[in-house]
Amino acid sequence: MVLPLYDDNPFKLPVKPIVTWFLILVNVLMFAVELGGSDAEGQAIVNAFGVTPATMIGGSMPPPVFTLLTYMFLHGDLGHIFGNMLFLWVFGDDVEEALGRRRFLLFYVLCGVVGALAFVASDPKFDGPLIGASGAISGVVVAYAMLRPCAKVTVLIAVIPLRINAYWVVGAFVLTQLWNLESAGKSDVAYWCHFGGMLAGGILFPLMKPPGVKLFECMQPVPDTVVKIVPSRAAQPWGPDALR
Repeated sequence: MVLPLYDDNPFKLPVKPIVTWFLILVNVLMFAVELGGSDAEGQAIVNAFGVTPATMIGGSMPPPVFTLLTYMFLHGDLGHIFGNMLFLWVFGDDVEEALGRRRFLLFYVLCGVVGALAFVASDPKFDGPLIGASGAISGVVVAYAMLRPCAKVTVLIAVIPLRINAYWVVGAFVLTQLWNLESAGKSDVAYWCHFGGMLAGGILFPLMKPPGVKLFECMQPVPDTVVKIVPSRAAQPWGPDALR
């Protein structure tokens, strides 16, 4: 498993990633609320605010569409929230800086909503709740790859820390999600939600980015430039200085 640790120091950015930090804080606080009560109370929160395809498609009328937003702030266990928040910490600040705070928040929410809808469409009869920020964060990861594919990211592979280009990190993440789509119904991991979030990120980021933000800039060929060196007049044998 490839686990990203950090790329740049977010505290040194000229514009602090306030929205990214806020999203992490909200997720942590909601997880604390889940843990604060009994197991039955925690499960009741998950059932009420998670996305349940069977309920969304053929259950109560009107369907609980608000869960398309609330589900992404709930998590199943410590490993679940730790992994998601680590990805958001590493990749979110750069995407927020590129989009601006308001656009980034909208982008994050839309990726999460599309991820949930993809999960619902993949198994409309599933009667268990979908929870987690993975759909939204999958969109953020894809946006980062489009923005800074050549950035160096420190990752942990097994127990070995390595500094590699972002496109290898994101590429491994994307391929893993696609590879597991076939077995998504047999797993506790919502791979279709991840896929929906990635798809949304890949479409929305180019549409929402400000005009000055370039995509894949480091991977564009550098145009050849011709530098002409013109000697000064003093260096010319036929110049005024040559006659003295």
